[in-house]
Amino acid sequence: MDALTAARAVAERLRDDAVERDQANRPPLKEIALLRDSGLLAVDPDDHQATHAVTRIVSAADASIGHLLGYHYLHLWRASLYDNVELSRSLRQEVVTGRLFVAGVSNPRGSVTAGAAGDALSVSGRGAFATGCAVADRLFVSATRDDDATSVVVIVRGGADGVSHPSDWDNLGQRLTASGGIVFKDVRVGHGDVLGTFPAGEDDSSPRRLRLSLVALAFQAVLTQVIVGIAEGALGEAARYTRERSRPWPASGLEHAADDPHILAGYGELVGQLHAARLLARDATRALVAADARGLSLTSDERGRTALAISAAKVVSSRMVMEVTGRIFEFTGARATTRSTGLDRFWRDARTLTLHDPVVYKARELGAHLLTDELPPITAYS
Repeated sequence: MDALTAARAVAERLRDDAVERDQANRPPLKEIALLRDSGLLAVDPDDHQATHAVTRIVSAADASIGHLLGYHYLHLWRASLYDNVELSRSLRQEVVTGRLFVAGVSNPRGSVTAGAAGDALSVSGRGAFATGCAVADRLFVSATRDDDATSVVVIVRGGADGVSHPSDWDNLGQRLTASGGIVFKDVRVGHGDVLGTFPAGEDDSSPRRLRLSLVALAFQAVLTQVIVGIAEGALGEAARYTRERSRPWPASGLEHAADDPHILAGYGELVGQLHAARLLARDATRALVAADARGLSLTSDERGRTALAISAAKVVSSRMVMEVTGRIFEFTGARATTRSTGLDRFWRDARTLTLHDPVVYKARELGAHLLTDELPPITAYS
């Protein structure tokens, strides 16, 4: 079974009880098991076209699980950008043979530290919003060396001694992403489990740093695919409700709500917006693919233009998804607001995800380039 076919099968399974699972708000252990059994965890992480498409398809059924899956691919892809090629290769092999799920911890500098402990490192600290870590087999942990301020990325087993999860994730949306905090207390990490090191003050324009800066852009591209998936799912569910359950307004003089020209035009506007956002998301993925293919030959200008393409997709998709997930209630009717219907989950997921980082700063980057030719700076979000 190819990846897209498997993704559609998983999406159908998730869609069946999406409302009940969202309301129960339990750790997504069964959902991760479904991903293991489907073979989706083993999709080639270097194939951004495939992984982004899979992420969007699954997100349309359950944005939380699509989010987790998209990040899983991202972490495996970015592992190959670091110094420890052998560790990256062995980790990928483990994922395929052991059907492992991976997640990552990346927080403000200094919140997680790594100190020397004999022939190993000792990792301590607390991370917030550690998406998927509570249910992951392997963790990518970004830490700061406490002796020389060097940044390191290490691999930690999910159930390692000293790793704990406060169970503090109870947010409005994306409820099954297990995005609560994580605590490390003297977690021992061998030097062979260090993926990469980054001396403090290393020049952002160096070939290695430019290539690594694609990681931030890749996260934005994946989040864009999740957002587009949410809109696709919302429109699909709302249209089904309108066809099967909505009552026509008496003043319309119609027998079926689906024949109301105002409802038809309203849905049509949303479909047009979704189509535009989907095309921009596709362009963003293509830009990432091209930049990734450049390897260490990537230039600052190429990197900047990749950022612009991804920012454009993020801006448009974020505005679009809030419009779609809010307006569908105008076309489904008052009865669609019942909790059992569950259409609100799309708005809650969209609202939570679009606040991941302020989209206004992406718009500012696009405006600055238009007026001054300024390219987006390298940050954790652009």
